[in-house]
Amino acid sequence: MPIIKVLNCDRRMKVRFFTVPNLLTLGNLLCGSYAAVVLIADHNLPTAMLLIVAAALFDFCDGFAARLLHCASPIGVQLDSLADMVSFGLVPSLALYTLYDTAPALFDLGDGITSAARLLTLVVVAFSALRLAKFNIDDTQHTEFCGLPTPANALLCLSLGVLAHNGTLVIHKEVILLLAVLTALLLISPIRMFALKFKSFGWRGNELRYSFIAVSVVLAAVFGFAAVPAIIALYIAVSTVRWAINSRKK
Repeated sequence: MPIIKVLNCDRRMKVRFFTVPNLLTLGNLLCGSYAAVVLIADHNLPTAMLLIVAAALFDFCDGFAARLLHCASPIGVQLDSLADMVSFGLVPSLALYTLYDTAPALFDLGDGITSAARLLTLVVVAFSALRLAKFNIDDTQHTEFCGLPTPANALLCLSLGVLAHNGTLVIHKEVILLLAVLTALLLISPIRMFALKFKSFGWRGNELRYSFIAVSVVLAAVFGFAAVPAIIALYIAVSTVRWAINSRKK
């Protein structure tokens, strides 16, 4: 009998699909889907990077719109994670997979082992799924994150891929595999990472956020696009030190 009541309740529940936040989330999903297409079909890392930046902007705006318009909903939460799974889970994994194909190797392990090792880049999509599933049931991640956020990881992987594609940076196959494993572990790590979410715009309580933004702007002005992976690495380092200090105090 309880099951029948739940089913009847679900049938009566009205679901609004096309709200402003949901449409923005779908924009995120479409950008990520097309990024996956250009990586698989054309191995086009620069275009995929632009699409993931657009997806990240949609991802930021959907939450902002939901709070501003007071129309947050359970379906919006689930839709957001599904979109993030494609844009910030599948796409960075495909980027590393694509980059591995043309990257030089430090050691000659033979074609068979080298080709099989390429599959290790897919660990990113698997651990991204774990990260997003945990986020959906963890009530402690409203003001900070537990583990590396998937959008930050996607920007890190794609930006390194673009720098390697343009010849600015040389990344060996072994380094790509190490990066895949390291970022995958960071995604599900217990490290508490600060969020760039402002409850107020005053300096008090936002010192870390404003300082990080200021340093990021300086790095971007000096190094241009090459600053992107450096900014993500700085975010991880600062968050790790902050978490270690707070953990020690507790």
